[in-house]
Amino acid sequence: MERCRRIDVTLMGIDDNRPVAIPPRGCRLLTADKMKGLFAVTEPRSHDGQEVFEILVREHAGMLTAYLHSLLNNTSDVDDLFQETMVVAWRRLDDYDRARPFGLWLRGIARNLVLAHYRKGTSAPKWYSPEVLDALDTRFETLASDQGETFRERVDALLGCIQKLSDRLRQVIELAYGRGMSLRDIALTLNEQEVAVRKRAQRARNQLYNCLQNLNG
Repeated sequence: MERCRRIDVTLMGIDDNRPVAIPPRGCRLLTADKMKGLFAVTEPRSHDGQEVFEILVREHAGMLTAYLHSLLNNTSDVDDLFQETMVVAWRRLDDYDRARPFGLWLRGIARNLVLAHYRKGTSAPKWYSPEVLDALDTRFETLASDQGETFRERVDALLGCIQKLSDRLRQVIELAYGRGMSLRDIALTLNEQEVAVRKRAQRARNQLYNCLQNLNG
């Protein structure tokens, strides 16, 4: 996988004006194994909801990681709280106001978890204050590449792109996500070689990605 390019952005309003690396939209920081682990330890939901949640999380992973790096000094804490944010978001998805931007909601969860982290006894940075947090929230909302896009709009866009797939490609996507089948099980069901199914699934994902990118301009 191509290494994600990083963009340094200065967060104005912070005492030391230190730069934070913002990976661009589409930079995939989550592995498939991590996402499977997330769904395994939380309550089951529909596969359609799981698919949309995974896509949204992947698109906002870079911004959320940069946000946590701006609040935490320890890289391992960033990884731990990132994963915890994902777990909380997945569990509370039914409470999410879908008229709000998804990234803003994720950062709100992360902010509360960071506050709890520092209350446990970890020393907070000297610059850490409610005013700084507010400045960070404002800056990241301005930087968000999908500002104003709602969950419902994202779902509609994804479903529209799925409908544009050929019957053979759409079949693999529906079996994999709609029914939660592995590529091996799909191959057995379709009486095809697993390698052929894997290639078809990759083509389908690539076409979905390109379709969504084109919609986003």
